[in-house]
Amino acid sequence: MDPYILDVINRFGYFGVFFLIAVENIFPPIPSEIILTFSGFLTTVSAMHIPGVVIASTLGSVLGAIILYAVGRVVTPERLDKLIRSRTGRVLRLKKADFSRANAWFGRHGGKAVFFGRFIPVVRSLISIPAGASRMPLRAFLPLTVLGTAIWNTVLVFLGSVAGEAWESIGDYVSLYSAVAICILVVILVWLIARAIRRRRAGAEENGGAGAETDGK
Repeated sequence: MDPYILDVINRFGYFGVFFLIAVENIFPPIPSEIILTFSGFLTTVSAMHIPGVVIASTLGSVLGAIILYAVGRVVTPERLDKLIRSRTGRVLRLKKADFSRANAWFGRHGGKAVFFGRFIPVVRSLISIPAGASRMPLRAFLPLTVLGTAIWNTVLVFLGSVAGEAWESIGDYVSLYSAVAICILVVILVWLIARAIRRRRAGAEENGGAGAETDGK
């Protein structure tokens, strides 16, 4: 994969950066740190310049984000309700109330999630789907996406230009950061799931107790 990425950037310059970053946003396994740091290095040995690379990569990021946002918009309430009522939904124990709470949370914190999510590998791509599914206004989604991706891209392109021929070492550090960030997110997710389960059990016990008191009367 890496040689192909480098070859595309070498051959097509800014357009190659734009194309690869757009694809990377849709298919997260493609490493943006390689694309951006190598492009930064090229600004020191070719006609490419840092502002041009940042603009091309940011436009690519925004295009990929809009595509995933559109995918999220396809998840209509009717389709969601159909999934919940389906056999798969019953097996997975999906509940409409859970999705309603998730949408409510995104309604309150969606802006921060979209912006800060751009600095976390994998999440920076996938965050666009819940943004679309929760019907986050495009006029709010786009500025946050542009700002977040522009900062992320600028940092990596600049570091690649500073590192020069040692640009690959930046990718190693970013990969370590990615691994740590993902581990932290997994821990947080497990904690949130455990808390939700505890609350659901507590609610069930309270309802059971209230039912027992009613029967006793």
